[in-house]
Amino acid sequence: MTHLDQAVTDAGGITLRYGGFYGAANDGLIGPVRKRQFPVVGDGSGVSSFIHLDDAAAATVLALEHDGPCIYNIVDDEPAPMREWLPVLASALGAKPPRHIPTWFARLVVGEGLVMMTESRGASNAKAKRELAWTPRFPSWRQGFLEAYSRPGSASIAA
Repeated sequence: MTHLDQAVTDAGGITLRYGGFYGAANDGLIGPVRKRQFPVVGDGSGVSSFIHLDDAAAATVLALEHDGPCIYNIVDDEPAPMREWLPVLASALGAKPPRHIPTWFARLVVGEGLVMMTESRGASNAKAKRELAWTPRFPSWRQGFLEAYSRPGSASIAA
């Protein structure tokens, strides 16, 4: 990613680093979370940043109107450890709480991809908010998950 960021900014462009997308009916996390196939790994300390699809689209439009070169993190205001966000997502989906598995076991199953679940650290959107005059409609995944997945007609209806 660093190489791509550098290539884009060297050419005078803008790089947008999006958080984990949510809000679509075909969101890849919906099925595994509902089936309790997406566990909290270890102590759940890997920090994730999220972004609702509508907020990502709004930031993208603003970035298209902005001069480069620049790199922006397009994420909500609240990076959070897995042990916090995953149970909230499960609840919003009407699912049972996620299982917990030890890191050593997850490493056998997932391999190198485990780093995102155990060692990630989240991102700040302060620069995007300041320079693009962008304000996410869903400043926290807490409200965003509920809005996207708990209401009738929301993505939580999709199987």
